[in-house]
Amino acid sequence: MSFLKFILKNPFRRKNSAILAIFGICIGIIVIVALGGITSGLVSTFEDTIHAGGADFSISGKETGNSAYGTNTISANWTNIIANVSGVEEVYPIYVVLTSIGDDYMNTLIGINPNGTSMADLGIVEGRIFTDNASEVIIGKVYAKDKNLSVGDSIKIKGENFKVVGIYETGNSNMAGAVFTSITKVGDLMDDKDSISNLYVKVKKGEDPKTVADRIDKLYGENITTVSSVMEMQQMATMLNSLQAASWGISLLAIVVGGLGIINTMLMSVFERTREIGVLKAVGWSNRKILTMIVGESLVITILSAIIGSVIGVAACLLLCPMIGLTPVFNVETFVQAFGIAIIVGIIGGLYPASKAVKLPPTEALRYE
Repeated sequence: MSFLKFILKNPFRRKNSAILAIFGICIGIIVIVALGGITSGLVSTFEDTIHAGGADFSISGKETGNSAYGTNTISANWTNIIANVSGVEEVYPIYVVLTSIGDDYMNTLIGINPNGTSMADLGIVEGRIFTDNASEVIIGKVYAKDKNLSVGDSIKIKGENFKVVGIYETGNSNMAGAVFTSITKVGDLMDDKDSISNLYVKVKKGEDPKTVADRIDKLYGENITTVSSVMEMQQMATMLNSLQAASWGISLLAIVVGGLGIINTMLMSVFERTREIGVLKAVGWSNRKILTMIVGESLVITILSAIIGSVIGVAACLLLCPMIGLTPVFNVETFVQAFGIAIIVGIIGGLYPASKAVKLPPTEALRYE
């Protein structure tokens, strides 16, 4: 039997102890992987909600109202005002209204400059972008499927015919069922060319979005609200850090328990194999080789625990997260952390029993019954 096969086989001589040790480590790994996926999913969902596509942040009215964004409309003049703020590269206004579209008494109609659609996180999958000031619209893929609409069809908006020239996909669930057209046309339909709902802002290359957002708040904070994905993410980061700290506390506690189980398992293994270790030393095995064997056996248990724990953690997230409306996101870093901890526990858990093994005098070990 080769040295590697020897290491792989030995940990399972005492199956019950090995299973209990694996179970203890698995709990910690499951917590790390599952909460890592949930935390990353929360960040991703939050970014989809707050981050306006290619925009670095958005601006809305200060006062609350009955618009689709929960705020009152603001003057279209703010477009030029914000565009002149230091650090701002592009500004695109949008006008969001609830109006009759097709056979829907109320649906969301969003007006934006055709050049600003990328700021709204829209990707055309069929057709093209609408032309400015034309009776043309693009509709979400979900909406098109639901209403059985295709490129080239017509749709009535507030009694006026509009041609569907494109179908889009978006990562923002709030816009998946909306209809987009030129902001000029929305102004005509609503008979209000001087109002907008929001501004999408892109900062210049090399500029810090938070710094620019703070600059706008300092200048015009009494009249408008800067909804910065950067600032919101900092607030979310505080909450997520608390969640991660709690998850680390729980997982580390489980891993400590599992680590003690590993030490106990390996100590019992060394104790039961005292005579065997004496024979190995008598036939020429060095202390280093015996140390490697014991630590290797410990690593076999912890790495196996990491594999099983990772699989269960991922499966649990994929099964349970959709029930709460969350899509888990698994990063390489999460699994690196999980396996890194498992390896460290394996090494530490094996070193103490291994040190006991190498200190056994061969003559005494051979006399052990």
